Amino acid sequence: MKLTQAQLAKYMDHTMLKPEATPEMIDKTVEEARKYNTASVCINPYWVKRVHEGLEGTDINTCTVIGFPLGATSTESKVFETKQAIEDGADEIDMVINIGELKAENDDAVVADIKAVADATHEKGKLLKVIIENALLTDEEKARASKLTVKGDADFVKTSTGFLTSGAKVEDVKIMREAVGPDFKIKAAGGIHSLQEAYDMIEAGANRLGVSASVQILEEAAKQ
Repeated sequence: MKLTQAQLAKYMDHTMLKPEATPEMIDKTVEEARKYNTASVCINPYWVKRVHEGLEGTDINTCTVIGFPLGATSTESKVFETKQAIEDGADEIDMVINIGELKAENDDAVVADIKAVADATHEKGKLLKVIIENALLTDEEKARASKLTVKGDADFVKTSTGFLTSGAKVEDVKIMREAVGPDFKIKAAGGIHSLQEAYDMIEAGANRLGVSASVQILEEAAKQ
């Protein structure tokens, strides 16, 4: 597989989710995204306004995270956070599912949680990605969570928060792709550090990559 630097950049959510991120670190992330023209910049909700303003005049989306990183906040809180983030300028919402309810096989509760956030997101014409946190799931749960994401009317299913010891794995992306079929979108995130890893995820079925090492990977792509 071979993509141009510009093509690969449009797969990337250039990510800065560190809790210790300073305004300077956020601004640097925006500058890098503008330089390479990534798909989005993904940051914590506090920084949405700043990033949205920094991306003005580009086609780069502002992406933020909701119920993050545990997913164990109330649905009402997730909906409120989502509405506030969109008001602040978010174009894309990455929410975390209720992992405990998934584990307990309370699938209706999982879907209701997703659907409430999906409704709040789509009402404003924005995009919803749903993080299922594969590192905590069995293969059966990964497939089931992926299917519930489709049922909840989201736009993407996403592998990981990037906050646990393991993030995106090729095998997991394949499981997710098989579960959701050929058309539903998948975001692979966490632990993607090289051009080859990026290509491996895309070949396995990922439509978007959540990456903090975007610059390194895109510079590697320019040299291929």
